This record gives sequence, C-alpha cells and structure tokens, in this order.
Amino acid sequence: MPTNNKICAIRVRGQTGVKTDVVDTLNMLRLYKNNYCVVLEPKKEFLGMLSKCKDYITWGEIDKETHEAIVKSRGEEYKGRLADSKGKINYKKFIVINDKKYKPFFRLNPPIKGFGRNGIKATIKQHGALGYRGDKMKELVLRMI
Repeated sequence: MPTNNKICAIRVRGQTGVKTDVVDTLNMLRLYKNNYCVVLEPKKEFLGMLSKCKDYITWGEIDKETHEAIVKSRGEEYKGRLADSKGKINYKKFIVINDKKYKPFFRLNPPIKGFGRNGIKATIKQHGALGYRGDKMKELVLRMI
C-alpha cells in the first residue's frame, strides 16, 4: 500500500440488527449513517477497525486529487466550539485542510448506477458493495460526489 495515498471508508448498510461492538467501532470511525465517508491514514489501528466492520462498509485507497474533490464538493465547515468556557478542554471535532476547519466526515449522495450488480449485502468478490475495493474506490467516490 503506497504511503502517500489515504484510505477512504464509506458506510453502505444501516444499523438495524448490528452488534453493539460493531456499532461502537462505526461510531469511532465517524460513520454514523449510510453514505457517510471518512478519509483515514493507512495505520494498523484503522485497518483493524475497518476489517471488523467489513460487513457494513466498503473501503479502499484514494489519491490526493480525489481527496481534494471530496473536500471541495462535500466538505462542511466546522462552526462549533474550539474549547470549553473555562479553556481547560480543547475539542478535536474537526480536521484542518488548507487552513480551514472541516467536519471529519463527508455526507455523500447514493452512487450513480448503484453499488454493484448484487447490491449491498454481497462482497466485492461476489459483485456486490461490501469489503475492500483497493484502487476501485476512486471510481465509487466520484460517482457519489
């Protein structure tokens, strides 16, 4: 896996019938609802979290241009507080890109022409939507912007 690329994860399925530990992991990844997207660094911790939630998300590598396109079209500016009223607690609920503060997740549209031939309950190998996509993630993200 190239180090200059980032990992993009998109939640595909809803929350009905999901185990509690998987729900907690999805919340830690900030994938709160369907079609939410996060861009992560390729670290061992994140890869473990992604593999735990593999039945509810799809992920893969994206390049810098695709990441900039996501931020440009779907980035929401963070307007919340930076610290509490006494200045003791600093909130880290945002990411900084080009000296602007954005929310750490992106709300995407459903993909044009759908996720795959067999829908959202099948893996990539079965021509569905779930699991690791690799370099094909860029195509899906561009269809969802």
